[in-house]
Amino acid sequence: MSWFVSSRKKKIKSFFSLLIVLSLLCFEASAVDIYVSINGADTNIGTKEKPLATLHSAVRKARELRRLNDVSIKGGIRIIIGKGFYQLHEPVVFRPEDSGTKDSPTEIITNEKVVFSGGIKVKGWKKLNGTVAGLPKEAQGKVWLTDLPNFDGSDLQFRQLWVDGNKAIGAKNYNGEEMGRILSWDTEKQTCTIPLQKNINLATIKGMEMLIHQWWAIANLRVKSVKIIGNTAELSFMQPERRIQSEHPWPAPWISDKTGNSAFYLSNAIQFLNEPGEWFEDLQNHKLYYWPKASENMLSAEVIAPALENLVKIEGTIDQPVSFVSFKGISFEHATWLRPSKQGHVPHQAGMYMLDAYKLEKAGTPDKPTLENQAWVGRPAAAVEVSYANHTTFQSCRFVHLASTALDYKKGTADNQIKGNLFKDIGGSAILIGTFSDEATEVHLPYNPTDKREISTNNKIENNLITDVTNEDWGAVGIGAGYVRGIKILHNEISDVSYSGISMGWGWTKTKNAMENNTISGNKIHHYGKHMYDVAGIYTLSAQPGSSITDNVVDSIYKAPYSHLPDHWFYLYTDEGSSYITIKNNWTPTEKYLQNANGPDNLWESNGPKVADQIKQNAGLEKPFQYLLREKANYSKKEINQAIEQSVVFELIFKSDNLPSNNTLKTFAKENNLLPSSIYKWNNRLVIYTSSLKVESLKQTLKRHDAAEIKFYDNLFYDFNREKNCGDKPTAEWDNIILSANLVKDEKMQKEYLVYHKTQFEKWPEISKGFCNAEFQRLAIFKNDRQLMLIISIPKGKKLDDLNPKTTENNPKVDEWNAIMKKYQEGIEGTKPDEVWVFFKPIE
Repeated sequence: MSWFVSSRKKKIKSFFSLLIVLSLLCFEASAVDIYVSINGADTNIGTKEKPLATLHSAVRKARELRRLNDVSIKGGIRIIIGKGFYQLHEPVVFRPEDSGTKDSPTEIITNEKVVFSGGIKVKGWKKLNGTVAGLPKEAQGKVWLTDLPNFDGSDLQFRQLWVDGNKAIGAKNYNGEEMGRILSWDTEKQTCTIPLQKNINLATIKGMEMLIHQWWAIANLRVKSVKIIGNTAELSFMQPERRIQSEHPWPAPWISDKTGNSAFYLSNAIQFLNEPGEWFEDLQNHKLYYWPKASENMLSAEVIAPALENLVKIEGTIDQPVSFVSFKGISFEHATWLRPSKQGHVPHQAGMYMLDAYKLEKAGTPDKPTLENQAWVGRPAAAVEVSYANHTTFQSCRFVHLASTALDYKKGTADNQIKGNLFKDIGGSAILIGTFSDEATEVHLPYNPTDKREISTNNKIENNLITDVTNEDWGAVGIGAGYVRGIKILHNEISDVSYSGISMGWGWTKTKNAMENNTISGNKIHHYGKHMYDVAGIYTLSAQPGSSITDNVVDSIYKAPYSHLPDHWFYLYTDEGSSYITIKNNWTPTEKYLQNANGPDNLWESNGPKVADQIKQNAGLEKPFQYLLREKANYSKKEINQAIEQSVVFELIFKSDNLPSNNTLKTFAKENNLLPSSIYKWNNRLVIYTSSLKVESLKQTLKRHDAAEIKFYDNLFYDFNREKNCGDKPTAEWDNIILSANLVKDEKMQKEYLVYHKTQFEKWPEISKGFCNAEFQRLAIFKNDRQLMLIISIPKGKKLDDLNPKTTENNPKVDEWNAIMKKYQEGIEGTKPDEVWVFFKPIE
């Protein structure tokens, strides 16, 4: 072989090697595109020139390409959806066979306005001429009607109606925000008594429903019959909600002379169709009635009724999860939810409806000896449901005009991302994620499966705008996470919700379970608690080792008009069993938080109005996603709560000097949002000087110290304030000195003592002058029975022994005052002879 031939062969070989490398590089970077168009046909091949008509067919085509391992899909599959309104006739289902891979994902994308709708456009509207039985006089001549749409061979039943993109109101007996109050609830007869309204005969109405407001959840009850008794009506209900509603103890109908009984309204009757924007579906006569608003033209209006409960379902198995499927830019709209119309809806919490629930005759379960009730719950339907899936993504999508949950990541979901989406006009929760309770499992039992693949793990929910959600099921939440592990809920903005913004955890248990290493950080939550209380911007349940709630902003909770306990609202709320959670650097207007029956090792640090401005500025949507804010719902005109913060004192009296150790008390302070410097000791007594906003928590948690007696001092009968009484601003930081004494037993002398202090500022101005000279920042006296607690606040770092003599300098009236006061005071139990005021020392 000559050199020329050999050299030529080498060059040709190198050339073909280069071609192969280049072709491989191009091949690996390419992806196959499948096109879908509103004008396409499912008999087409799915190219840009010959697009398919439905996502269903596109998914099937993609599935076949993967089954055959077609060379074109090495770089992935893109299903490109063209502009349009796509009415779905069945859910689009993604199965394990539809999975992509990291290098070859499946993407459903669009750059145009694409709507996947589970609704039907309702047409054929005509103005009602004449009268219809039951229609109120004020509606006559103003109502339009049409035939009910046919969806599956029969009249379509629905609970929502959208007119020109706005949700219309199902006819109800109270207009606007107004609701009535029940008169009583009979748990034995399983009936409810309500006041009668004028001009409406409730006894003749068929198919009526009742919504009742109870603590942190509503219930939807189908009315079976009505018995008129004088000026009241006794309602009985359909099963199973009749039994469940009457037997379950939490939450229950509220009966109170002090705060009023549970609020309610009735719906689903033509007799209630009495204002613009209301509609009524007459299933008996196959008609739909609507009283349009002045701005609406029924000859051209787009009217949509929801028909499908699920629009998209991603359904894998534990051994074959669906993987690497993503949606971008799609709008999911008009999903329905019909369980309340068919079986009623009695939620336990966070929208989970009760299948069975009752109070135990004898309290106690193996996990919880004090538990006095049992419950089993179901999970509401969602527009988009995902189970046993990983590496799936919903990004820049819209979830709007939906009846129940918008997006639900259920069991076996890991490494998924929900990012940059809009959730608006949602009847239930915007996002649910993780196992809450399986239908077969009692809700208080800790969940920790043997196969950890069941647990929702390492999912991320970030930079979503959630606004005007929970607008039908008022007890649902913005984001609800059940038993999750490693979740990251970051930089979301949540507003205009009826209950809590973010709820994380389930089970009401201190027992370690599936949850750990969860993060809620950088979120902005405001205008929440629109209807329900026992509420918080961020709420937790159960043990969650390694979890943290940091750098969030929670503000502007509504004054809920029918709250049973008007002050029972919070910015942050660690509820039953919450344990091993760090709550740090969260900005709130005040420290109105609740720690209810918490477990061990929670850490509260640096929360409240003094949090750094940078944290406040950085919370909520990050800059690339702030364009979503133009979609924010208008806030309600309801008032916003302002927490009133006052000083209070707790005193714990022990049987001996065996008080908790300083280390124990410091741990207690960290777990209960207290500064260690607020805790003081003397002999067998412990004193905590704190804010009235912490009272509800401390009344529970202080019991764990086994004190013989716990006394609470909130009767502040004397309050010297430097700014008010001296005319200058107080110093930034104070030290507090706490003293205690008794008033003498003579009741007449006790009254004289109180009168002296009530009139001191006017009749003894020299006393205030002495306090001003001594740099006292505040001097407050609390009273419980005849025991006094005196708090003297002085500039931080200074000593009372140095300042106190200044009260009498050139001020003999102070000595005169002190001499008078001595006859009214004596020492508390344990003091020495002639000892009156005792000093409590701060723990070290």
